[in-house]
Amino acid sequence: MKTVLMSIAVLAFTVAPALAHECPLLHRQVMAAAEDRLDDAAYKAKMLAAEGAALHQAGQHDASVAKYEEAAKAMSITLTHKAK
Repeated sequence: MKTVLMSIAVLAFTVAPALAHECPLLHRQVMAAAEDRLDDAAYKAKMLAAEGAALHQAGQHDASVAKYEEAAKAMSITLTHKAK
């Protein structure tokens, strides 16, 4: 019985990252692009990224991705999305 439960636990931890949303990836891209910039576009992008992070924490992943896209548009960058 213990072996079965351990197998299920290992499988769950192995599969979970594959099912994760791409919000953290997009957040890192926006923040990396805005890191060394001091202009208004970078400030706006950082604020939108913060909103995206809050939406991600609330489980609203589609809205979070939309915020990151808006942040990228503010800085005229293109985000690289996770392959589906």
